[in-house]
Amino acid sequence: MNRESRNNAEFIFNIALLILGGVIIGMALELGFGTLKNPGTGLVPMAAGFIIFISAVVLLFSRGRKKASGLFFIRHEITIYFLMLLVFSGWIVTMPFLGYILGTFLSTYCFSKIMQLSGRLKPFLLSLGTTLFCYLLFDVWLYMDLPRGILG
Repeated sequence: MNRESRNNAEFIFNIALLILGGVIIGMALELGFGTLKNPGTGLVPMAAGFIIFISAVVLLFSRGRKKASGLFFIRHEITIYFLMLLVFSGWIVTMPFLGYILGTFLSTYCFSKIMQLSGRLKPFLLSLGTTLFCYLLFDVWLYMDLPRGILG
């Protein structure tokens, strides 16, 4: 496939994503949102449609910019990828033992260090904020049972 036909195919795909996101948003509006304490059936589809729509807009406006060349990555990128895969796998495996809160905190801290966030305070605050937000979202607002682990 030559470059021009690939760009045309990419443009058509981005337009299809834009339309799909708009259709999902429209259908979610018909379902209703509810409240944060009692979410309706349209809340998650609306968020998904919004994400798809915004992603399509960003992809359409980024057309024409220089793309990454080649299929091969440098060794450092592959190392980062496998370290993140290892941390993510460890998060899943240790969650029943450590619990959701402690496991998420430690995993987020490891992710931030792998991505070379400087110092100790920034990764700590990022981990604390992420853990607090996820706890509020899933345990408090959506009433989902999260693994308690050693914090019981």
